[in-house]
Amino acid sequence: MTRKFLLTCWLLAASCAFVAAPARGQEVVDKWVATVNGSELITYSDLLWQLALQPNAPLERPRSEDLNRALQLVIDQRLIAQEAGKLPSIRPTDADTEAELTKLVKLFPSPTEFYERVRRVGLSADRLREIARERVAIEKFLDFRFRSFTIVTPQEVSDYYRDVYVPRERARAPGIVVKTLEQATNEIEQTLIESKIASDTDAFLEDARTRAEIVILNAV
Repeated sequence: MTRKFLLTCWLLAASCAFVAAPARGQEVVDKWVATVNGSELITYSDLLWQLALQPNAPLERPRSEDLNRALQLVIDQRLIAQEAGKLPSIRPTDADTEAELTKLVKLFPSPTEFYERVRRVGLSADRLREIARERVAIEKFLDFRFRSFTIVTPQEVSDYYRDVYVPRERARAPGIVVKTLEQATNEIEQTLIESKIASDTDAFLEDARTRAEIVILNAV
């Protein structure tokens, strides 16, 4: 699932508004929503952009729960991106960025629908590329930080096969011939690796949030 907006303006007042790019011919007044560690500003537009890149997320009068979910996701992305910025060796290439853009478009039924959502929230082509680049940087950091050191033992694979894989497959299609442990090993290893990475990432974010200075400026 994921960007870091390279906004470097500092907090000058507890509330501030400015005019953002218009969507559907309407003037959208942007507002500051939060700051992360004093210098990372999150605006209402950031949340709309996040929603626009999620298939089926409502854009017209988005619900508070959707906006708050987007806010928490953006905060997490900023925290990871701050760490990723310390490792210049994992900076994305142009090819990486193009591949991420292609992946984003393919999440939607058609390119037309994707670009219509982008247009509706006033997301420019340059900003879209920057978001894609930032997402790649985050993914590269997580791979470097966690995937490279994630190990799955044969015992873990065997236990998962016995306790989870076989019962699940039999419940899904009674009477089928379930793959042998040898046949299912690669699939199970990938499942366990992704599970461990998700768990390690959650722990990393929990620690990062504890150490971070996160200030909510305006409720959404």
